Amino acid sequence: MLGSSAQFRVRRGKLADAKSLSAVFRASWELAYRGIIPHLHLESMIRRRNDSWWRTMIRSGDTLFVLEVAGKLVGYATCGASRSRGAQQGEIYEIYLDPTYQGLGYGEHLFEACRHALDMRRLNGLVVWALAENATAVSFYWRRGGQPIAQRTDKIGSAKLSKLAFVWG
Repeated sequence: MLGSSAQFRVRRGKLADAKSLSAVFRASWELAYRGIIPHLHLESMIRRRNDSWWRTMIRSGDTLFVLEVAGKLVGYATCGASRSRGAQQGEIYEIYLDPTYQGLGYGEHLFEACRHALDMRRLNGLVVWALAENATAVSFYWRRGGQPIAQRTDKIGSAKLSKLAFVWG
């Protein structure tokens, strides 16, 4: 958990964050998905999330929170209306941290920022999808009280990847 000396803040993303977001995306995806998503597909997905992609995303007005520790951007989360059919109206699309900052309690702050933003939009219930083989993410959502209610398989290249849906009331 966070120590009292840790200086961090969660804020909305801005255009000046694009380069840092690209770096966090690359580092976190390489750690989370190496050996799960086929190499060439993973590299392609990472290359697409370049500075230009992030600037376009930020300009779109979608909900993007960033986490700064000691003034350095080290994580982000995105959320909005659920893309799934079901009782949950809100969805957290992504939460990622630079690997150096994982396991220190910072992800919880991004998670709660998203929950609060969805509550303010009056989106009842929350769903998050995670690759079943991403043990770190699955454990994180279990610890937050998420209940797995659905599973689906996505095909990426030659790999069939199982995804779990976690929900909160």
